Amino acid sequence: MTDEHQQGPPEPEGSGEHPFQFTDKRKVNASGDEARPAEPAPADDAADEPAASPAQGDASGDPLAGLDFEPSGDAAEASEVLKAKAEAAEHLDALQRERASFTNYRNRALRDQEAARNRGVQDVLAALLPVLDDVERAKQHGELSGAMAAIAEKLDQSLQKFGVERFGKVGEEFDPNLHEALMHSTDADATAATVNLVVEPGYKIGDKVVRAARVGVVGPE
Repeated sequence: MTDEHQQGPPEPEGSGEHPFQFTDKRKVNASGDEARPAEPAPADDAADEPAASPAQGDASGDPLAGLDFEPSGDAAEASEVLKAKAEAAEHLDALQRERASFTNYRNRALRDQEAARNRGVQDVLAALLPVLDDVERAKQHGELSGAMAAIAEKLDQSLQKFGVERFGKVGEEFDPNLHEALMHSTDADATAATVNLVVEPGYKIGDKVVRAARVGVVGPE
């Protein structure tokens, strides 16, 4: 038979109001052979695989590391530019370090040079102090005149060129950092301790006191 639907076996008696039925939906061909249901087409293996993604870089972050071929053209040129920039940055950093080191060395050398110069001037001044004291006493007593007075004036000018300063005059307020009090007296009219006698003047170079002025001091009672 060629009917698409075949009836099942006869319903057994006494089965009730709703007898059990089933329908055979299998197809048969003209020769009477049973038709097999159509099998689904096999899925394409390529469809199950994920689409090829662009080449990813390795753990180092280099986008060219995952490629299995040497870059060429614009890619090769860009890679060379990046490499050149990295080398230039390294050279610039090294140059800046060397420049900073040289600047520190130059400043330190200048400070050492200035300190050595000041020590040299101090040594010369200390050696000349007895001569300067004699010249100052001669001035106070009016014993310098003519050529000797001119020589004393040139000596003072030469010392000033090296930053040597003489201090200690009558009437100055007493300063223990600058004056050495050899004698002390009181005065009812004095309001502060002042210098009333200069035995030996003091000398300093800049802020460095080479010798304090040796003086007599008068102060309030």
